[in-house]
Formats: sequence, C-alpha cells, structure tokens
Amino acid sequence: MKTTKTSVSKEVLERFLDFEKLKYCFDCGICTASCPMVELLGKDYSPRGLIENCFLNPENLMDSDEPWFCAWCYRCYRRCPQGLELPEIFLLIRRIAFEHGYEQPFERALQKIVENIPLPLVTSLVCFHPERAGLDKGEVLEKTERMLDDYHGTKKEEPGVGTSQGKVVVIGSGPAGLTAAYELGRRGYEVTVYEALPEPGGMLRKCIPKERLPKEVLNKDIQIIRELGMEIKTGLAVGRDLNFNDLSKEGYDALFIGSGAHKSRRLMIEGGELKGVIYALDFLWGVNSGKKTRIGKSVVVIGGGNVAVDAARTALRLGADEAAILYRRSRDEMPAIPWEVKEAEDEGVKIEFLVSPKKILGKKGKVGGVECVRIQLGELDETGRRRPMPIEDSEFTRETDMVIIATGEAPDLDYLPEEIELNDDGTIWVNPFTMETSLAGVFAGGDAVTGPASVIEAIVAGKRAAESIESYLRSLGG
Repeated sequence: MKTTKTSVSKEVLERFLDFEKLKYCFDCGICTASCPMVELLGKDYSPRGLIENCFLNPENLMDSDEPWFCAWCYRCYRRCPQGLELPEIFLLIRRIAFEHGYEQPFERALQKIVENIPLPLVTSLVCFHPERAGLDKGEVLEKTERMLDDYHGTKKEEPGVGTSQGKVVVIGSGPAGLTAAYELGRRGYEVTVYEALPEPGGMLRKCIPKERLPKEVLNKDIQIIRELGMEIKTGLAVGRDLNFNDLSKEGYDALFIGSGAHKSRRLMIEGGELKGVIYALDFLWGVNSGKKTRIGKSVVVIGGGNVAVDAARTALRLGADEAAILYRRSRDEMPAIPWEVKEAEDEGVKIEFLVSPKKILGKKGKVGGVECVRIQLGELDETGRRRPMPIEDSEFTRETDMVIIATGEAPDLDYLPEEIELNDDGTIWVNPFTMETSLAGVFAGGDAVTGPASVIEAIVAGKRAAESIESYLRSLGG
C-alpha cells in the first residue's frame, strides 16, 4: 500500500545528503543554466526549481517527473559555487519515490524522453540510469521500446516527412551526428551520413563497454533513424577514403561535422613503446569489436576520465587479477563521473590519487613496472584545477605487466580545409548560438567542438545544429 505523501516528504527531508548545504543555496541559477536537459525539455525541467521544492513543496517531489530527467553529466555540480551534488540528491528522491510506489512519474518522464530525445534506448542506459533507483533494467528497456514504437507509429504519417526539403551531409555517426540526422530527417531533408567505422554509432559503439550498452540496444535506436530514409555509408573516412572537397560532389546544401574525438592524446613518457603498453581507445575498441585482447595479470591505467574508468573495469572483467588507476590530482578534481568511479571501486578497481608516472620500466622489451612520483597540488592552472607539483625524493616503483594510457582524447581533424578555423586545443571553432563554423554552410557539434563530453551534451549539440541548419537552408530559399 502506498505511503502517504506527508510521511514520504518527511522521510525525504531526513535523508537528504546535502540538506545543510541546501539551506545556503545562493539561488544563482547556474545549475539550471548549465543543464543540457533543460535545453532539451525547456519549461518541463528546472534543477533550481527542484531545490526550491525541497523546502516549499516537498510533498510534490514524489509525484514529479523532474528528478528522473537528471542525465548525470555533473555540469551543475562542477559549476555550483556551493559544490552541491544535485545528481545524488535527485537520485535519492528517485529511490524514495520508487520505494513508495510512485512509478507514474517515471513513466511520464520516459514518455517525454522518447518524444524529445533521439536514441532514447541508449540514453536510458548510459545517461539516465533508472536501475540506480531500483528499477529493473530489462523492464525499462521493454517499456521504452513500446513507447518508441507507438510514438514513431503515429509520426510516420506526418506531412513533410519523406519529402525532400534539401540535402545535408553528416560526417560521423556518433550521438551528435545521429541526432542531427534524425532531426533533419524528420523535417523532410535528405540526409547522407558518412562513418569511418564498419558500423554506425561512433564512440557509442567503439568505446562504451557492452555491459553498459548492449549493441542490440544501440542497433535498435539506429534502425529507427535509418527508417526516416537517410543513408548511412559506413567504412568511409573523410581524409582517408575521400577528401572533404569530394563531398561537394554530393550536391549538399549544408554539412554537419560530428566526427567525435577518436584520437588518443599521446603521453610523452619513456618506455611508451614497450610491449604491453596500449592506449585506452585502442584497447576498448579492440574489445568491443571482438578482437582477441591480451590482458595482463596486473594492469595499470594512467588517467582520470571516464575512458580510464571504463578501461580499468573492462580489464578486470577480462580476467586481470588487479587493475589500478593512477591519477595525478585528488578525487575532487577527477573528471570521471563520481558515481562511476565509486562503482569501479566497488568492482575492485584501485585508484591511487596524487601519483604521476615518470617512466615505464621494461623487462626484455615488455612492461615490468611504472616508476612514479608523489604529487602535491599547487595554484590553480588554466583549467581551474590546482596544478600538480611533484614532491622531491618521493619516487617509487609499481610492478605491472600492462599499462593502459587514458590521458585524454582529441578530435582528428586533419581532413578539414584551412577555411575551417580551429581552437587552440585542436577542436573546431563554432558560433555558440548557431553551431556554424567559419566556413558558411558547414556546422559542427559534439566532441569535435567541445572535446570529450557526455552523450547527452552531444545530443543537445546535434539538436541545436539541426535547428540552425534548417534556418540556414530556409534563408537560402531551400
């Protein structure tokens, strides 16, 4: 029997993680302003409004679908002057709501996700994580599929879908590229997608472990996008199989670059050429593509982002006796999503903070260990984090027989013409409002513009770009 709202609201207030901090919220609105879900859902979602309701209308929280929209990008937390962990607070609300039988709010949220977000099956697993509140993952996927089939079944007869309003080329079939293609296809534009990998999906297929994103789930979402009539040409890399100017032969009216960040940032370290050293993107792609992958007994991962965490967890699942992440800053500065870090530790991944590798040691051409140095944090650097400073005479050696380097990813944009301006960090410069590059009619979004970010942020970029492309084509009379 469902507990009354009054008793539930009291329980919520008693169990809030950062309730004392919430009392001193500055009411600055940064959390809502920085949230990608707000851009996707507009007036249907406001993190700042949820905080206010913790005090003014706590009894309404259980009946609200808003807590279910948090996509765990942690942009609000990283920008909040108070450092409030809103995703964890919203998770607590979800758990209590589910424990007390409030399932309708989640179903309403799921319906809005299906209607507003391309790749709803993918995002339900890698962004929204309803299973963390106690829901069964399989049942959530089944329910999402039914809503998705019903929604697209009613949309197929919409006027304009299937008619040609203009031609758009999309480079890359990751979340940004697929979203742009989906939105433009729904608006009646003819879309051709070029993907360098053998199958579409970009980083979704390349690097997210199958435990987090089964390939059949990704394939289902992509199939729906294909059914809008667009063509996805796989195994064709711009810059390798054709050059950028060749695309003009397609007679496109606009072009979107969503080629992601598939290039590993090189770590200039002695011993990097030894057998047993591999970059994380190559490692994860090899595993995901079914290649036989040698795993060491003791694996060291260098880095602190989500890719580093995925690599360490994957190594354990493949049979490593131990996997340790070496990160040169503290837990607070670690860029990986906090709850994924915790889940990795729960699985057995060890994380050594304030440690930096100096060189990789070899035995007969193979990895034998890593020489490290202890770190202390100094003044803030250009990223807003405290600068790591080596501690004199603190060197030590850690034995290992495999090193996975995960020190960052960057877009590979050598194929672009010089007319397209790049930022100092090698990403594409775009007008932040229109997503247009410095070359008229060419737009860009996702990791190629921002560097590595979350799936939901790439989807927002694809949506925003699609709207701008449509406005651009209409201005041309297309």
